[in-house]
Amino acid sequence: MTTTAITAALTAPTQFAREADGVTYAYRRFGGASDVPLLMLQHFRGNIDNWDPALVDALAAEREVILVDYAGVGSSTGRPAHTVAETARQVIAFADAIGLTRTDLLGFSLGGFVAQDVALTRPAVVRRLVLAGTGPKGAPGTHGWRHDITDHTHQDNLGGEDLLYIFFAHTETSQAKGVEYLGRFLQRTEDRDPTTSLAVRDAQYDAVLDWGIPDYGALQRLTGIKAPTLILQGDDDLMIPTRLSHLMAGLIPDARLRIYPEAAHGSLFQYPQQAAADVNAFLG
Repeated sequence: MTTTAITAALTAPTQFAREADGVTYAYRRFGGASDVPLLMLQHFRGNIDNWDPALVDALAAEREVILVDYAGVGSSTGRPAHTVAETARQVIAFADAIGLTRTDLLGFSLGGFVAQDVALTRPAVVRRLVLAGTGPKGAPGTHGWRHDITDHTHQDNLGGEDLLYIFFAHTETSQAKGVEYLGRFLQRTEDRDPTTSLAVRDAQYDAVLDWGIPDYGALQRLTGIKAPTLILQGDDDLMIPTRLSHLMAGLIPDARLRIYPEAAHGSLFQYPQQAAADVNAFLG
């Protein structure tokens, strides 16, 4: 990995793009030369600084990456969306605003919900799809999170203990990797993105609940995803059950599945180098 790639996530400037309806999207774009960039969509309450620099830099060593805030999140203007479909339309509007006509798409958690909708709504734009720590619309057991997870995700001020509980398995090894992640994502000291608001939290949980309303018919939407798809997941995700990754892998026509051991929702952040290698190999 080059020195440039190692420091990119911590030093890349925040840029802004204004779309046709007047919303200005904050984003960072950097990395190696590639014909098709990788657009990355963030998790519940996450902004562009919540990505693990180790993961992003390892991806950027081989391809151009684009990190973006949804409307109303971080440095982006506008109002936060209350549905996944509305968020997907925001992402499409952002892509149009920067002239992005072809992209690879990586969605993590809530971002994975959004990525599925983008791939279904604008299939010509999405070359390859990566779904990490996520699940399909209408799947059983996803109409809201279990009480302990909700307690940690809905704190007015999320702290390191909350992230460790949600993202990492409750084992000594995984928790130690979580502490390493906390140190990495707090390394950026200049031009940091504003923390997401409580309005974002509430709007995005509306979107999560709407997505999770039991609907077995909605599962058939997955058969309409035409892009080759890589599904990444930890073997013990308490937030979005790991079994749903197996379900997606069975329904998306051209899908492959990678499960990381002794890992939970944030397996990407527990295994940043391995996950980046898996993604780069898939996209390459």
